[in-house]
Amino acid sequence: MALQKAKSKSEFVCQQCGAKSAKWIGRCPSCGDWNTYAEELKPKAKSGPSPTQASASILLPITEVQSVNRNRMKTGMEEFDRLLGGGLVSGSMVLIGGEPGIGKSTLALQIALLLKDRKVLYLSGEESAEQIRIRADRIGKVHPHCLILNETWLENILAHMEHDPPDLVIIDSIQTLYSDQLESSPGTISQVRECATRMLQYTKNRGIPVILIGHINKEGNLAGPKVLEHIVDVVLQFEGDRHYAYRILRASKNRFGATSELGIFEMTGTGLREISNPSEILLSHGDENMSGIAIAATLNGNRPLLIEVQSLVSSAVYGTPQRSCTGFDTRRLNMLLAVLEKRAGFRLGAKDVFLNIAGGIKVDDPAIDLAVTTAILSSSVEIPVDKTLCFAAEVGLSGEVRPVSRIEQRITEAEKLGFQTIFVSRYNKKGLDPAKYKIGIKFVSKVEEVFKQLFE
Repeated sequence: MALQKAKSKSEFVCQQCGAKSAKWIGRCPSCGDWNTYAEELKPKAKSGPSPTQASASILLPITEVQSVNRNRMKTGMEEFDRLLGGGLVSGSMVLIGGEPGIGKSTLALQIALLLKDRKVLYLSGEESAEQIRIRADRIGKVHPHCLILNETWLENILAHMEHDPPDLVIIDSIQTLYSDQLESSPGTISQVRECATRMLQYTKNRGIPVILIGHINKEGNLAGPKVLEHIVDVVLQFEGDRHYAYRILRASKNRFGATSELGIFEMTGTGLREISNPSEILLSHGDENMSGIAIAATLNGNRPLLIEVQSLVSSAVYGTPQRSCTGFDTRRLNMLLAVLEKRAGFRLGAKDVFLNIAGGIKVDDPAIDLAVTTAILSSSVEIPVDKTLCFAAEVGLSGEVRPVSRIEQRITEAEKLGFQTIFVSRYNKKGLDPAKYKIGIKFVSKVEEVFKQLFE
């Protein structure tokens, strides 16, 4: 009588947080998401030395640890390098996430083709070598140091990298890799965690930077286990509507630089084009003055930007007025409307108010408060704001115009773009020399002062 093969044991794993269960559960008790449990085979038992048999770790005082100045690899894409803090750090892992079709693969391939004097290994589990060559020809910068490998088996990938070490590794995407040490299918929680951890060990030991491309889920978060975002050094989010040309690259985590920076690109037929002066695309260039538009001088990281704030105020058709924002916090809009009604005497409680930040970017800088209130009142009274004016101040609950940081950078950017007057807080006057600027600077302390100068 033939012996029956032992049945493989399985378990159910939440594909969002990695929680495990012996049976299927509709709602995960750990993260609270619904229908996220999937059946996976339990990992094989790994043979190896026990902790007592392994070599003992060495305790070192922090004063005896030698500091290492890590070299940065310039990719040739200035916006990408600036976002990372000056380039790719040796031995770092960079994770790029974004919606399908947003341009993640184009960005990664463009970086690989810009590094003409470096050996770049481009691992693709989603496209064939012929498809990658077609995209590379469209970008128009093909060189022989960019090596293409169509492989998803992790052990084979590591063998190639050991045999011929590259200067940079690009993986498109991490969800397509799998290891034969696990019996689950590619893309599952356990496979993504295992492959990312093994790649982390390789890059830290060899000092080779790795760029990972990751998928996102329907909520817009990076798919896979949360540990994936914890183990990498940099997490970049590629944003923008794929039906429009402009793309925004944000850093949500960066161990080697600031997380407040952003890079702006334009998708063209020959790849991504860097936008070195984003203020030019964030401002409209129409000759006609329109009501409901005000220009704000804001900062994103270390970069000053001038953005266009658009507002539309109309009589409410339904009983409850609508409050809608694009690129701005709706709760802050409600606060500013309450300030206008209570402190400045404008009756907006029965009006629909719509607010939009032009260019599709999201702004959380409080320095645009004065521009927001000005745009709302401009639309309400149907009086356009002069296109040569801009604003840089926060508005408090009592209606006072509060100071903002780095006002010199904001004034210099406004002057460079040809604005003639900028409204700032009176409390920014200390330490500021208006004589060294060609642009006129108006100091105000209350929102009523601004409205009297503009609309009376």
